[in-house]
Amino acid sequence: MTELILQALYSGLLQGGSYALIALGLALVFGTMRVINLAHGELVLLAAYIAYSVESGLGLNPAWAIPIAVVVVGATSAGVYWIVSRIKQDREINSLILTFGIGVILTNLILLIWKADVRSTSSSWLQEAFVVGPLYSMRSELIFFVVSLVLMGGLWWWLSRSWYGRALRAVSSNRDAAKLMGIAPGRTELVSFIVAGMLAGFAGVALYSYGVIQPAYGGALTVKAFIITVLAGIGSIPGVLLGAVLLGVAEALTVTLASSALQELAGMTLFLLVLLVMPNGLMGATRRRG
Repeated sequence: MTELILQALYSGLLQGGSYALIALGLALVFGTMRVINLAHGELVLLAAYIAYSVESGLGLNPAWAIPIAVVVVGATSAGVYWIVSRIKQDREINSLILTFGIGVILTNLILLIWKADVRSTSSSWLQEAFVVGPLYSMRSELIFFVVSLVLMGGLWWWLSRSWYGRALRAVSSNRDAAKLMGIAPGRTELVSFIVAGMLAGFAGVALYSYGVIQPAYGGALTVKAFIITVLAGIGSIPGVLLGAVLLGVAEALTVTLASSALQELAGMTLFLLVLLVMPNGLMGATRRRG
């Protein structure tokens, strides 16, 4: 039993890193623009299918699809922003409806191009077991867990140290004051969408490398990413990792000790408990009044 629990904790940790990578782009846009991009899961899925095409069409390791996926999904995300930026009133609620529609369109485009078959990688190198004492995982899970940590560290540095990162935080804090400081809100928001799309490109390739994909999977990815974003607290990159790991561990323990049928219920239960005890999220800052 002890070994089973340790394996569940290890698997949950690695799965949490994957969840964090999927949620990172959504958390960035939500934290900087207060816009929930309901097409985010479909962007991740688009990158996954690009990885499938590179593997099946060119016979290459799916990891070689990362540059293509980053460019294509980043450009698609910029297109999503261009459409969202047309909204002039009630942007929060109207962007929800609009991005949901964009997600439906992307799902159907994926269905038209790649059909409804379930896809998974055939790379034996990525699927090979990596053993650490009594614990084991696929090589791809461990690789992309490290990639997730590196990207989160890079994003945190970019937001805190670069000019555009500071500009994004300024626009998020007070859009009008940011204009007075010479910041163009539209340009900085476009940058946030492009960066979010690039992160979704990495996430999609990772998803294809260790799991299975199908066109209808995008909505579930968006829900998972949104849960992690809210658990983290608005604007908290370390909170994304913490929330994702907690979610991954909770699901892994539920599957090991109870039933796989309760996996999603465990995640939602954790989500509601954290919101009940900590309404601002695990690492979200409390807003000052006045």
